[in-house]
Amino acid sequence: MPSFMEEYKAKHQHPLNRLMHNFGIPMIVISLSLVFVNWRWALALFVIGWILQFIGHAIEGNQPAFFHNPVYLLIGPLWLLRRAASAVGLVKSATPQAATKRTP
Repeated sequence: MPSFMEEYKAKHQHPLNRLMHNFGIPMIVISLSLVFVNWRWALALFVIGWILQFIGHAIEGNQPAFFHNPVYLLIGPLWLLRRAASAVGLVKSATPQAATKRTP
């Protein structure tokens, strides 16, 4: 799983791409739970969420990771959850310095 996360992170470096994903991924996930409650809202959230993600990748200048491997459709929400948990201090963010730093 760490290699999937690192590959996903590498394809999402531009701040605007990350911003688009911060909104797009939750919209898509919420749409899946709304599909039987209000299909019109679900469809709208689903389409807008994907549009935001594709705009983000156009800004980044690359293709979505799931074009190469469909497992990234699951990695995206996990990546966003990890970023959110790290932002509020629930998990430590892995940085290159922290990974290579050794304590005696």
